[in-house]
Amino acid sequence: MRIAAVTLDAAGTLIDVAEPVGVTYARIARRHGLRAAPAHVEQAFRAALAAAPPLAFPGTRPALRARRERGWWGAIVHAALGAPPRGPAFAACFADLWAHYATAAAWHVFPEVPGVLAALRARGLGLAVVSNFDRRLPPLLAALGLGEQLDAVIHSTAVGAAKPDPAIFRAAAAALGVPLGDIVHVGDRLEADVAGARAAGAHAVLLDRHRRRPRVPSGVRTISTLAALPRLLAHAYRSTNRPRTGTSAGGA
Repeated sequence: MRIAAVTLDAAGTLIDVAEPVGVTYARIARRHGLRAAPAHVEQAFRAALAAAPPLAFPGTRPALRARRERGWWGAIVHAALGAPPRGPAFAACFADLWAHYATAAAWHVFPEVPGVLAALRARGLGLAVVSNFDRRLPPLLAALGLGEQLDAVIHSTAVGAAKPDPAIFRAAAAALGVPLGDIVHVGDRLEADVAGARAAGAHAVLLDRHRRRPRVPSGVRTISTLAALPRLLAHAYRSTNRPRTGTSAGGA
């Protein structure tokens, strides 16, 4: 099989939070007089995130998209902190959290990532991020030093579709200028990344950093570190040579 491009998930694949979410939320909440236990906040955050609707707002005008992004995250934060009164203290706490997670200091890049992206670009492969995220993602990846390695950053609120919806993968293929059948998508979630990419017509590789060894569909390969990706692609796929465009990361 030939490939022309690789798309990658963001959080959990290229980057991760610098400290547990519960710790960050509880610390910033205390600044505003809100009491929260980190362990409880962490558990409530994960539950709220799992129960939330997709982070995508199809048909929403760009002028309203920013408000809906903040509203979506506001509901997550409110649930994670134990539903405090929605007064000035909560509003200030949420504003601080929103700003914090837009900064490079809130995140770290997995150590193997820069070298892997450089190796894939050296092979002439197109590279894009495909992530269920909001408008903060493109400048965040740039601040983390990854922007120059990417041809596109496709985030769900910009295209109005969240993984596993095939539409977000179609948007990535259009941005890269290659057919979906010539793309390998890499991510750490079976439904969002593997099932979503395959439903769209792309190939998929599961990144299993925690070595949980889940059952994967036939034909899907699993790696435990992105460092294994260049070798896997070299053995499992043939690259389609294509000229580099020199484009930089940006919103879809």
